[in-house]
Amino acid sequence: MSTFARACVLVAAVCATLLRPATGTEVPALSATGWDGDGENEFTPPKSGPGPVTSDPAHPYVSNFEARRTGAAPNWRVADLTNPILKPWVIEALRQANADALAGKAMFTREARCWPTGVPAMLLNPGRLYFVQQPKEVWIIQEADHRVRRVYLDRPHGAKLKPTWYGDSVGHYEGSDTLVIDTIGMNDKSFVDSYRTPHTTQLHVVERFKLLDGGKALEVHFTVEDPGAFNMPWSASKRWKRVAAPLAEEACAENNSGYFGYEVEPLPQADKPDF
Repeated sequence: MSTFARACVLVAAVCATLLRPATGTEVPALSATGWDGDGENEFTPPKSGPGPVTSDPAHPYVSNFEARRTGAAPNWRVADLTNPILKPWVIEALRQANADALAGKAMFTREARCWPTGVPAMLLNPGRLYFVQQPKEVWIIQEADHRVRRVYLDRPHGAKLKPTWYGDSVGHYEGSDTLVIDTIGMNDKSFVDSYRTPHTTQLHVVERFKLLDGGKALEVHFTVEDPGAFNMPWSASKRWKRVAAPLAEEACAENNSGYFGYEVEPLPQADKPDF
């Protein structure tokens, strides 16, 4: 295990003993172990009401995970353009992505080329999630490339926010099983899902992470609003299972030259520091 991974696991273990806010009440124990999404990188639509972009019924998506499970041939994602949440310009962007997929281009997710994912797309990472809980903030760490998202507890959003990849996330606990996170202030460089659905800087995401099955499972229900990209708010969910596994070292750019023989898009590079 790398020094970084050891440090993260140690911090998580220590923070697992700090799960009491100033009120002295219990809060959900999310730290110390990992959360495994079983390789799935699709959102689950709600039972009713507006939901996320899903696969075009004429071109059902088969992931590598599903292909291994069923024996079906994997393919690239083709978005359902009839989803009523979509603004016309978003439909056109997805139409081009669909055309590329149907033309045989290797339409990996942008994360495959080491781009930050933003919110809510970070929930779709097929690898594990780790939480580090502290009295005033929570870190959500993606195992892939060790991406860190910081959630500040029990405070309002800042008055003047500079748009960033993960925005300004503020949160609070509700009881002993739920963490609620409200995020704004994101840039418009990411996609909201694995279909390359774009958004604007008006994106607003509210997530409710809830422990289930006696703490053996974690489920998030979230709502997305963006009047610049979507005709209405929409919601979806994602679930993980608790696993006793250390944070593995997984550096994206070091092993990404000619990803699967195809340059999906250039690796992100900064021409100047942003700090």
